[in-house]
Amino acid sequence: MTYRFAYLLAAAALPLAPVAQAQPATAAPATAPAAADAPWPEAWFEIFKLAPGKQEEFIRRIAQADEVAAAGGLPPIQLFFHENGADFDVILFKPVTGIEPTPEQTAAMDRKRKELGLPSGPAYFVDIRELVAEHSDSQTYGPLSAATWLARLDKWRAENPPRKSTGAAQ
Repeated sequence: MTYRFAYLLAAAALPLAPVAQAQPATAAPATAPAAADAPWPEAWFEIFKLAPGKQEEFIRRIAQADEVAAAGGLPPIQLFFHENGADFDVILFKPVTGIEPTPEQTAAMDRKRKELGLPSGPAYFVDIRELVAEHSDSQTYGPLSAATWLARLDKWRAENPPRKSTGAAQ
């Protein structure tokens, strides 16, 4: 068994900019560990098993979605492709930024979507389902270090002492 999948997921959390990759090994991390009470970064992972013979078409549609996002100045979807291990074809990594597109960005993306002839709303759902055999998604916190997660747990425990026994038999 290889650990490439776990490595790829971990790599998703690393900055993708060439400058960040060129830092010497002794450089400080790009981001300091979050304080115990600071909001944690969030991301969605969407895991797809695609319909037989539909992998290329699915990826081409993601590329079109990236064109729409680019028209609004938004980043592309990050993809991870199955190589070995679990039964999936592609994972989409979508960091939660909390930033909503401006009306101008939304208008630019709508124009691009119409230019490309892409469906939206319920038609998008019906259209994309033709390519998907199975789909799941998970909202996550991270990337986080173990120390950051444990600091949050320790803080919660300090603020929430154990429940007192009611004396009832268990």
